[in-house]
Amino acid sequence: MRVVSLESLPEFIAGDHTRLREILHPGKEPFSVGFSLAQAMLPPETWSSLHMLASSEVYYILGGRGRMEIDGELRDVAAGDTIYIPPQSRQRILSLGPDNLEFLCIVDPAWREQDETVLS
Repeated sequence: MRVVSLESLPEFIAGDHTRLREILHPGKEPFSVGFSLAQAMLPPETWSSLHMLASSEVYYILGGRGRMEIDGELRDVAAGDTIYIPPQSRQRILSLGPDNLEFLCIVDPAWREQDETVLS
């Protein structure tokens, strides 16, 4: 069994400028897992950078309100919403406020730096 406390994980700024805590990643676990899982946060009135991943990605919104953009299509999102992002999609998300936008990111196959292209 592996139990991870979010508060015990270091926070860092990801390539898309979200504040991130990596929860699970196959390169760092003593067991086999094919995806990566991270918690992300954006302060109010802030966009993540436009970027693309070679992998598919799923966002699960934990709190706050946002506006997701995938390949030019915009959609408002809020706590409880799940967003599927196909591989090679141009994507970014805006925190609408007044609270931080918090969400989980599931990347499959697992996130690798060489599979991400930051566009702006």
